[in-house]
Amino acid sequence: MTEKFLARHTTASFQDLIAGNRGVIALVPIGSTEPHGPHLGLGTDVIISAAACVRACELFEKRGTMVGVIAPAVPYGVTDCAAGFSGAVSVPAEVLTPYLAAICDGLLASGVRHVCLVNNHLEPAHDAAVRAVLAGREKKVSVACPLAKKWARTLSAEFKSGACHAGRYESSIVMFAAPEMVNESIRQVLANVPISLSEKLKEGVTTFQAMGMELAYAGDPSAASVAEGEQLTQKLAEMVVGEVLEALGVKPAT
Repeated sequence: MTEKFLARHTTASFQDLIAGNRGVIALVPIGSTEPHGPHLGLGTDVIISAAACVRACELFEKRGTMVGVIAPAVPYGVTDCAAGFSGAVSVPAEVLTPYLAAICDGLLASGVRHVCLVNNHLEPAHDAAVRAVLAGREKKVSVACPLAKKWARTLSAEFKSGACHAGRYESSIVMFAAPEMVNESIRQVLANVPISLSEKLKEGVTTFQAMGMELAYAGDPSAASVAEGEQLTQKLAEMVVGEVLEALGVKPAT
């Protein structure tokens, strides 16, 4: 399999890849640096995006006509919901959008066929800032994010409920993708916190603390499993491939 991490390529090997007979799809994992309960690391969203990218590269390889390359991740985003918690680092939307746009333009200038911004930090203002990059680049750049209803409905019941910040959904994926990033002794004894972030945001409640998430998590992390994490990662990878194919006007394989 072709080296899938852009950072591991040399100029020569990347140029050879670009010159090959398969279109190169650059995947950019995007996340945030923010609290994810007492059991998951601050970089959880980036881990999830990166895991989806790795599996998406495998799916592109199976298609045979494209090759996925994972660009260095963007580990910061709009994280205003986590205000007040140690370790939360928020980047203003007006800074994030042009930064991501410059990354996309640079990758496209290097000869890649398409860039997909793979985002698993689900704060609405962050999602909007990422999607703003699409303006004028619709066929060249896509955004893969499970906030889109067509992908959300393929995911777990907890995800659909909105009570999914460092709960069963995210904990399962990290247990599968980066088990060393999970504090198992804590995860296993955490209580279920049935607070729907999506519902609270609709009500105008905009911070974890105001929502009642005292430990910066919602959902049921103790119910997480590696098996569910692998299944969810596969679904997220299918989302990535689906968004790329749709942007390029390519029909999915049947």
